[in-house]
Parts: sequence; structure tokens; C-alpha cells
Amino acid sequence: MATLIQNGTIFDAIHAEPRIGDLLIEGGKIAAIGRALEVPAGAEIVDAAGLNVYPGLVEAHGHIGLDGWAVGYEGRDYNEYNDPVTPQLRAIDAINPFDESLRDAARGGVTTLCTGPGSSNVLGGTFAAFKPVGRCIDDMCLLPNAAMKCAFGENPKRCYKEKGISSRMNTAAKLREMLFKAREYMEKLDAAGGDAAKKPAFDLRLEALLPVIRREIPLKAHAHQANDILTAIRIAREFDVRLTLEHVTEGALIVDELVKADVPLAIGPTFGQPSKIELQNKSWRTPVILNAAGCRVSIITDSPVTQQSHLRFCAAMAIANGMPQADALRCVTINPARHIGVENRVGSLEIGKDADIVLTDGSIFDMQTRIMATYIDGKKV
Repeated sequence: MATLIQNGTIFDAIHAEPRIGDLLIEGGKIAAIGRALEVPAGAEIVDAAGLNVYPGLVEAHGHIGLDGWAVGYEGRDYNEYNDPVTPQLRAIDAINPFDESLRDAARGGVTTLCTGPGSSNVLGGTFAAFKPVGRCIDDMCLLPNAAMKCAFGENPKRCYKEKGISSRMNTAAKLREMLFKAREYMEKLDAAGGDAAKKPAFDLRLEALLPVIRREIPLKAHAHQANDILTAIRIAREFDVRLTLEHVTEGALIVDELVKADVPLAIGPTFGQPSKIELQNKSWRTPVILNAAGCRVSIITDSPVTQQSHLRFCAAMAIANGMPQADALRCVTINPARHIGVENRVGSLEIGKDADIVLTDGSIFDMQTRIMATYIDGKKV
């Protein structure tokens, strides 16, 4: 059955200014946007007069569904502490679709999530992009393998101090070693062609890195401190692999270098006081400065570090620190959709995209605003 949302104020995350109009949903997709659209036979009519209509918000980086709602240590599955190098791990093998934090995300207007291993490991495994409704993660996924997580800085040093890592240099060396091996493994596979006798011995860790070496998915690099950010960029250039930068806490100290690198930046989490040395320059001005410089900025909660439903308030803090409201909306919609590679389906209100839509009774960035409805694939959830 079709649904026609009428007379809402539409913020599409593409145009800077909103417009009053209708939005038609058919088959879980946005079928039309305009004024006084014809009502299909049998369509459900939603009167949105006086309401704002937004695209569903998109979280570019978190651990939701792996570190869940009201769970203790035994319920957390976002870090593997027995080995610092685990590219073979996949988020989809641990995400819990029944975690209440997914319902919380939808209640907060967040309709697409990218979640995966934490930052304890030099290589942690693959992130997945999915929607927060359903019972089986395979059916919920947009991309089951969206990116390969790697980490720099304090976390690998702290978590593996007794298992071979006590410096930033060794973290970088272990990542380089695995990328060298994966590239060599790929070259041998390619040279063997269809001759099984010539193929190298199967290696699950190197197999997992092949999409990175082949530029099919990016390295998703946890880096707070400026030197760690630059090390991530340096290694990505050495191996000609795609890169996204996650957290980017000291990004404002190296603006020119980040403009030159031109890689997507997921900035946050910024609520809360600095809890370790590499967070000492944490500031709401960071996404504002980098966005103004022309960088590709997304704002993140790193859920559950910040509750997922508060993503809109993270964007509100950027507005309070000088970011234009239209840019802030893009930082939690189309920019993160591009960051995780799902912009063809979500992140903006455009014909042909998934009908992931949020209705509010005021600005989505206002603490007093209520989210009146969240639609995912055209269904009110």
C-alpha cells in the first residue's frame, strides 16, 4: 500500500532551504516529491501540515548491537582481546537484532547504522551497515562488509601491552606487515589463475584483507591524535588503499593536511570530558572548522559511548558552535551515508531512495522537539 505524506516542511539534505510539499512512498521507496501530488487509490494519507520531514539519520561509526543495552561484560562482543590482529572477524556474526539500543536508535530518528569491532585491535575486523529493524541481521544489512577496522594510538598499546605492543611504532608496523602479506597473497592468487596447485595456502586473515587491497572497501582507521591521523594517511598512501578516518579529535590541528588528503572524516564522540591523553583537544569546534575548510565531515556518537538516539543533539552542538544548520543536517544524513558507501539508498530525500523518513514537530536539532514518527523502508516503526 502506498503512503502519501502531505503538506510537510521537507528538509531533503540536498538543498539548503526546506520546501512545503508532499512525499509519496510506494514499495518501500520514495516515488515522488512535489506539491499537490495525486493520491494513489487506497493510499494512506498522513497529514504533515505543521510538521518537519527529514531523511532518516545515519550513524557512520559505532558499536551498537555489539555492546548492548543494559549488558555486562559477558554481553559485550565488540573487542577480541586474545589477538591484536583479527581482520577475519565480522560484525554480522555478533550483532544482536533484539538489542533494545536498536529500538532506541529508531525512536531517535536514526535509521541506518554502521557498527563493528572496537579499537583495541590493530586490525579488528569488518563493520556492517544495517537498519535497526528486523530479527535476522542478514535481512537487515545494506552492506555486510562495509569497511575494515584498524586502530592507532592509545588503545592497542593499552590492551596489548603484555602481548607485544607498547608503542605507536609497533602498531603501525603490525598493520604494514599484514598489508604486505595480503598484497603478496593477492598477487600469488592472481598469478595462479585457475590452477589450484599454484595457489598459496589458504589464510583466512589474508582473505579478509583482500577487499582492502583491491580497494573494494576502505580501512576504517580509529585515530584521535594528530600524529596517529597522519600515520593512517601515510600507510593508506603506501599501499594505495581506501581510507576513512574515525574520531579525528585533533583534526583541527592539521586542517591543511586533511584538506589535502581528502578522505571522509567521522568526528566524535564529543559529549563528555576527555578520558585519556589523546582526547585532551576534544572540542565541538572540530567538526565546524573541518566542515568550513571543505572536508567531508560526518558527526558520530560512537554509540554506546553516546546514546544512539542523541545523534541529533551532537549535530545541534555543532550548530551551537557555528556550523550552518543545513550543513549539520548533512553531517548526520548524506555525509555519513557516503562515508559508509550506502548513499545510493539512504541519507537524503530523493526519488528512488529508501523511504527512511522522520517526522518532527519542530527542528530536529531542538531539545524540545518530539519525533512524531520514524519510517524505515516506508513502514512506520
